[in-house]
Amino acid sequence: MLLFATLCNATLMSQGNGSTECRCFPGEVCWPSATQWDAFNHTVGGKLIRNVPLASACRKDGNYDAEACENLRSTWLYPETHLSSIGSTMAPLFTNDSCNIFAPDDAPCTLGGLVSFAVNATCTADFQKTVAFVRRHNIRLVVRNTGHDYNGKSTGAGALAIWTHYLKTQEVVDYQSPSYTGKAVKLGAGVEIAESYAFAQQHGFVNVGGDCPTVGVAGGYTQGGGGHGPGVSKFGLGADQALEWEVVTGTGEVLIANREKNQDLHWALAGGGGGTYGIVSSLTIKVYPDVKSSAASLSFASKGNDDDAFWDVVHIWQASLPSISRSGCFAIWVISPSGFELVPANCPGLSKNDTRKLFEPTLKSLEQSNIQYNFTLDEFPNFYDSYKEHNMMFPKNVSQSQLGSRLIPKDIVARNNTELVKIFRHVVSLGNDFLGTAVDVLQHANVTEHTSVAPHRRQAAFSAIFGTNYDQKNYGVNIARANEMTDKLLPMLEGITPNGSAYMNECDFQQPNFQQVLYGVNYDALLKIEDKYDPDQIFYAITAVGSERWYSNEEQGGRLCPVSTV
Repeated sequence: MLLFATLCNATLMSQGNGSTECRCFPGEVCWPSATQWDAFNHTVGGKLIRNVPLASACRKDGNYDAEACENLRSTWLYPETHLSSIGSTMAPLFTNDSCNIFAPDDAPCTLGGLVSFAVNATCTADFQKTVAFVRRHNIRLVVRNTGHDYNGKSTGAGALAIWTHYLKTQEVVDYQSPSYTGKAVKLGAGVEIAESYAFAQQHGFVNVGGDCPTVGVAGGYTQGGGGHGPGVSKFGLGADQALEWEVVTGTGEVLIANREKNQDLHWALAGGGGGTYGIVSSLTIKVYPDVKSSAASLSFASKGNDDDAFWDVVHIWQASLPSISRSGCFAIWVISPSGFELVPANCPGLSKNDTRKLFEPTLKSLEQSNIQYNFTLDEFPNFYDSYKEHNMMFPKNVSQSQLGSRLIPKDIVARNNTELVKIFRHVVSLGNDFLGTAVDVLQHANVTEHTSVAPHRRQAAFSAIFGTNYDQKNYGVNIARANEMTDKLLPMLEGITPNGSAYMNECDFQQPNFQQVLYGVNYDALLKIEDKYDPDQIFYAITAVGSERWYSNEEQGGRLCPVSTV
């Protein structure tokens, strides 16, 4: 225990190698020896973990165990299966089909696109020592938080990951600064959304977080485009809540970033992309007095109903979204070939009767079209009970879709809703899924100068997300479907939202001109901040600021190389 305390309180500054070469890759002469890895493990208190793919239990060249394999396959789509793994990704496209759990048991089991090692970090000293090690040996570094990652940011071939999953501290603080004085919660980087909601409720508060319970609040949620979810229309984006960050930079320095100190870093972290400017160990956020809440769920099938009537109801639903979110509600819904499902709408601060009025246009349209539907509406004494009852009835499982998205401005909904519905109808008719998330954050624009959230985010009525189905047995089909997303599906939305934007946490990882689409007018400023705090470009993630300087060399197993070497 004394050794652990000493390690966690040690200060270690690293020396950069300034390398512009490809990152060192397993099997090369530059790759650290077993002795060097052992020595590094000692410096981090035995927290270094070698990655063994979960699916190796299903491989004869791995750790074959028929019973364990069957259990894994039956629970593979549950996030909990992957949360305790240092390398398993909930976005299977980025594994490069390595050690596919659904392949035959005699198929090879390799790491492929997964990280080689991870440090189970529990303090900033672990961050510093890991940064020093990767700089010394020119190894690819990955920042791995917790929860899902749709765009492959939390993994990478030949990488050493800093894993923040077990940084679970939570503390209510009386925050005082020239910009904010009041109650706040300081969260360790690994605190999951549902954990933060429960903690806040225990102390009489409500905080802003996302819809999926296992996502880390301080990670890609708040950093990645702002963070939307059940409390956002009421209180503002996740990034709007950020008061203070503790972060380790690319040079190994530990900094506090807030509105008064290291303001540029605070601004960049609050919505300018995760895994880029530094490694966040904790985040302090605003909290609010708890409020009564209501929540609604709605579903109706397409089968057995007139197709035109079905989509007419969708048209009415979309037209009502601005008033729903302006009232403080968050709505998330899915339209698939089988029908429509609201999963759900959360309305903190609204009574059951107030919320029902917001749904009356849609319910009336359903009744006029003689479409049977299931509608539930409940009122709760606090926000967390509302979230538990309605959000958790819909499993937030591992994504089996390749995603791409576009933010739909309010004025497009007002003047071109018919064309929008036509596009969604066509995409679903091809066998794909559509998912929408609606919030209203324009009313919280007073904090805009303190966040780097792309301006389009605050003008949007909802985020339109397309999903192509993932084929577990044919990786080539998935590559083709990813290209279809980029080349055919998203251009339909781009055509009616020129110079538009997308929410980066649910974007197309191949998004052309991602700098403009994800970051907008903030990109150049963000790139300067990245270069200031990460001068040797230690941090890399797909679509992150500065990522255009690097590419994955597939001829060398996915090795990360500077574009200048091409």
